[in-house]
Amino acid sequence: MRIINKALRIYPVIILLIFTGVNSNSQKPAIKFGKELVLKDITPGTAGKVLDLKWINVNTADDTWSKKKNLLICSGIPIGVMRSERQFENFLMHIEWKHIDPGGNSGVFVWSNAIPDKRSRLPNGVEVQMLELDWININIRRGVKPPVAYVHGELFGAGGTKTDPDNPRGDRSKSIENRCKGRGEWNTYDIVCVDGTIKLAVNGKFVNGISNSSQKKGYLCLESEGGQIHFRNIRIIELPPGVISSDQIVPELH
Repeated sequence: MRIINKALRIYPVIILLIFTGVNSNSQKPAIKFGKELVLKDITPGTAGKVLDLKWINVNTADDTWSKKKNLLICSGIPIGVMRSERQFENFLMHIEWKHIDPGGNSGVFVWSNAIPDKRSRLPNGVEVQMLELDWININIRRGVKPPVAYVHGELFGAGGTKTDPDNPRGDRSKSIENRCKGRGEWNTYDIVCVDGTIKLAVNGKFVNGISNSSQKKGYLCLESEGGQIHFRNIRIIELPPGVISSDQIVPELH
C-alpha cells in the first residue's frame, strides 16, 4: 500500500462524509473525513478531483456516529450500520481502527445490500471483521474459549453471501498470522476488492482472503455492534470495473 499512500499524498482530495437519517429529506455536509482517488487521477500530469463520499445512517441512532478532530467515533449503540450512498465494485480501501472497550465488535461490510436483517440488525455482504482481542475471553461458553482466529481479521459471507475462503475455518477465512493489536492501539487494514476477490493486509502484511463472492458490487457499510470504536484515515481508490452479471449486483437503494 506504499504506492497508494504516496499517490494520496501527491493527489490529495477531500471526501465529505455525510451522515443522515434514513428518513431525512436533506443531506447537508456534516463531517469532512478521509480521502478518495479514482485510479486514473494517479497518472502523472492529471489533476486530482474533489469527490464527495456520502454515508447514510441505516438503522442506528443520530448520535451513534460523530467526529472529533481527525477521528470518526462510533458509540456502538445500537447495533446497526451506516452505508455509503453509492455502490462500489473494484477498489482499494485503507482504514485504521481502534477499539476502546474490551471485547469490542465491529467491521466493514463489502458489496453489501445494506438492508438490515430484522433479527441481527446487520446486512449481507462480505464482512471484514474487527474484533478486540479480549472478545474470545469474554465469550467463553461452557468452559470453551472461541478460536483465536476470530479476533485477527476473519473474512466471511454474511446474510447468505457466498464466498470461497483462502484459509478455511468452516465457511470463514482466518488470517494465517495473528497481527491485530488490543484496545487502545491502532490497527491498519488495507483491503483489495477486485472481481469478487478480497485480500486483507493487517498491520502491513497480507494474511487473509476470499474469492468467488456471490456479490461483486454493492454498498460499503461500517458496523456498530455494542462497543465504542474509533476510525481514522479512511482512503479509497476506485479501480476500473470488471465483467459482472446483474445477479452479482445488489439492488439500488433510494
